[in-house]
Amino acid sequence: MPAKDRPWLMRTYAGHSTAEASNELYRRNLAKGQTGLSVAFDLPTQTGYDPDHVLARGEVGRVGVPVSHLGDMRRLFAGIPLDRTNTSMTINATAMWLLALYQVVAEEQGLDEAGVAKLAGTTQNDIVKEYLSRGTYVFPPGPSLRLTTDTIAYTVGKMPKWNPINICSYHLQEAGATPVQEIAYAMATATAVLDAVRDSGQVPAEKMGDVVGRVSFFVNAGVRFVEEMCKMRAFTRIWDTLTRERYGIEDPRQRRFRYGVQVNSLGLTEAQPENNVQRIVLEMLAVTLSKDARARAVQLPAWNEALGLPRPWDQQWSLRIQQVLAHESDLLEYPDLFDGSRVVEARVAGLVEGATAEMAHIEELGGAVAAVESGYLKARLVASHAERRARIESGEEKIVGVNCHTETEPSPLTADLDTAVMTVDADVEARVVGAMHEWRLSRDEPRAQRALTALKAAAAGTANLMPPSLECARAGVTTGEWAWALRDVFGEFRAPTGVGGAPVAVPAADTGGEAALTAVRARAARTAAELDTGRLRLLVGKPGLDGHSNGAEQIAVRARDAGFEVVYQGIRLTPDQIAAAAVAEDVHCVGLSILSGSHARLVPDVLDLLRRAGAGDVPVIVGGIIPAADADALRAAGVAAVFTPKDFGITRIIGRIVDEIRLANKLDPQEVPA
Repeated sequence: MPAKDRPWLMRTYAGHSTAEASNELYRRNLAKGQTGLSVAFDLPTQTGYDPDHVLARGEVGRVGVPVSHLGDMRRLFAGIPLDRTNTSMTINATAMWLLALYQVVAEEQGLDEAGVAKLAGTTQNDIVKEYLSRGTYVFPPGPSLRLTTDTIAYTVGKMPKWNPINICSYHLQEAGATPVQEIAYAMATATAVLDAVRDSGQVPAEKMGDVVGRVSFFVNAGVRFVEEMCKMRAFTRIWDTLTRERYGIEDPRQRRFRYGVQVNSLGLTEAQPENNVQRIVLEMLAVTLSKDARARAVQLPAWNEALGLPRPWDQQWSLRIQQVLAHESDLLEYPDLFDGSRVVEARVAGLVEGATAEMAHIEELGGAVAAVESGYLKARLVASHAERRARIESGEEKIVGVNCHTETEPSPLTADLDTAVMTVDADVEARVVGAMHEWRLSRDEPRAQRALTALKAAAAGTANLMPPSLECARAGVTTGEWAWALRDVFGEFRAPTGVGGAPVAVPAADTGGEAALTAVRARAARTAAELDTGRLRLLVGKPGLDGHSNGAEQIAVRARDAGFEVVYQGIRLTPDQIAAAAVAEDVHCVGLSILSGSHARLVPDVLDLLRRAGAGDVPVIVGGIIPAADADALRAAGVAAVFTPKDFGITRIIGRIVDEIRLANKLDPQEVPA
């Protein structure tokens, strides 16, 4: 039997509730054969808030583990030897802080300077894509790029086996990026980062090869697995050329395109969720079949992520999918299967040409940061996503179980939806907040305040921010305190939404899509006339810290195309801000989008505030990943309608909004077009 290549690192993206609960989950996953950790942090941790902040309400422990201070990090990795663990941390705006906590925990485990230098793992630390897709940014682009640069410069000298940045195109695809856009925007980000490191003066010219050699990427693999495999080969080719020609890197090992992958969660469906298993397998093949462009680490979503938080058994199923391919198949016994393929070569060449042209255009705009600040990149993504949604609604792009082959037998996997996903205990937030307050009371307060003062002074100057961040970690500073110290110096940022510049994108007329939108537009106009107002006004709001704004943006764009005046202020709003905006703008409907699981806390808050402001008759609709029982509770609380991922017809949703406005204003009902 031929000798096999070493398998890729097998990870499971995991973390929830508390550090203790997540630690138990990690140790169980490692015992099952997982070969690397992938830490999911909750949204307050990712966006630099302590769990008692108003924006953290309902978000603590929902989509990841809360890490508020060194004590939480200790408990998170208790019993896990960090010198023998490869840890990936999905953290961006606060990446420097979490890496500082990680290093201090490693030191407490007995590692000296030489031991710290052997730590292996990755901090995602790609802030550019946060402005475009995921929304966990904090600071303006300039200071954010400085934090990334300082982290890279520090690790090159002190932690040379660590990947200090993971250029992340994953969320770009989820935000609508085509393969060409995904490659181009990721490479433009890498260029901005490498230019900043080179120009900072912190890394000698002869060490730039070490910097390039530790840059990794985190990509998305969709179900079009042939195209996705070609995309990875194109990524590899462009990166080799870019690093050789722009940065003069001669060592081919340092120019190697190193990437990890999470296959496409966007493509997972709530309808017939058992189909997600075969989707996940096909997507995994895209990044494993081609040896010359094979992922170094793979993490797979669970089949039920479109329904809610996966259970440990669901995550185990995804791990076993990887293990079967790596250990039972003969995939790892052969050289690259696609060398010499004319079909593959032609597709790769086309992707390289298209991505290179788009990279040149971004360069003309002033680079990735300038293209973020101008709104160009965000507008392109919103437009691409709108076009994709239009293809799905028209049936041109088929999704089995959603817009075709929808007939189904009852599924034993979802017979009891209340037990098909895991839920986070309602009292977790209070326990985490209480523990953080106890931590503050027990620490050396003067030392903590001195550390924060030193951090601010360093931020106001030009010193590397990693050393003062390490002192903050050792002094017991909290995540929110670290971030607020930097907010005081750097300020905060609100990224462009991209909604205003998105072109009209509706299904083709011959499928009835354009006719359906025309009919909804006419009904909206008639309703506005009956209410003696120029246009119906819809407020689209995202309460809390959920930054996944793709769905909200598509609702806003389609409502605009249907003749609505749309009020959309972007992400990260408190219920008070949303209610105040609804009253100030005198809107006819409020639409709330929440994908983080915080709907049970935040939606009732908005309803209560609207009632107290005298706007209780304004219909409120909610969209997101919302279990059936929660949807029933929201409707009982006064929500007019609840939409989940199975409701893929956006024009139909806009029509329903018109209906709810008519119902709330006691107008005669109108027929909803099919």
